[in-house]
Amino acid sequence: MDLAISGFHHVKLPVTDVVRSRDWYERVLGLQTHMEFVEEGTLMGIAMRDANDTMDLAVRHDPARAAALAGFDPIALCVPSTRDLDTWKRRLDDLAEPHGGIVTGHVGQVLVGLHDPDGIEVRLYAPAGDDSGGPDEL
Repeated sequence: MDLAISGFHHVKLPVTDVVRSRDWYERVLGLQTHMEFVEEGTLMGIAMRDANDTMDLAVRHDPARAAALAGFDPIALCVPSTRDLDTWKRRLDDLAEPHGGIVTGHVGQVLVGLHDPDGIEVRLYAPAGDDSGGPDEL
């Protein structure tokens, strides 16, 4: 029996305010909305995608679950190299978006401490063994 899996279809996060979260994910991560979920005239969710069509993220109005995830890090996005991780750090600094800097992770370098409007942590990972330039701050 061949039970192949080819990757994630999407990740869905609970949020307290769909529009506020959409605006944050657009501004900070550069994601763009490609689908809206309207129920009984109310915007209840949004599906977003990166410019390269490599990652889909959905947000769904669910304040109780969003509060329960505050401080947790359910998302770890992969970036191609440590040089790219440096570029992300500079972008966050330019946006005055708080984060915890770049640290050594279990597998590679990781930018930690980036939180969405509900306090859910989004991490950015560069793969281990990458030699395309180290982080400017560990």
